[in-house]
Amino acid sequence: MLDKQEKIFKALSDSSRIRIVKILQRKPLCVCEIREILNLATSTVSKHLSILREAGLIVDWKDGKWINYKINPEPDPLASNALLYIQMQIEDDDTIKSDRKKITGVDRNILCCN
Repeated sequence: MLDKQEKIFKALSDSSRIRIVKILQRKPLCVCEIREILNLATSTVSKHLSILREAGLIVDWKDGKWINYKINPEPDPLASNALLYIQMQIEDDDTIKSDRKKITGVDRNILCCN
């Protein structure tokens, strides 16, 4: 159990990963959409997503040419508690507010096809 807790705490110890969790709590997104919102390199976003997935906080699925990411709908109790905490906190942070606004402007059909 300590190993699982360590993975969750590690996953949430980085501000970019918290930002990813916060935007995925709004809606599922693909890597290029997340990259655009966070203004990070694709490889960096992919690494962050891998850590969050390993901790059981998010899941992915393939949809045509896209791999979509969303909050794990059936997390174990430890991950569930962490996700609930993140959902209830950090709402007033300026960066989180900015990310939330950017979600509506990202379009995978434009971003991923260039």
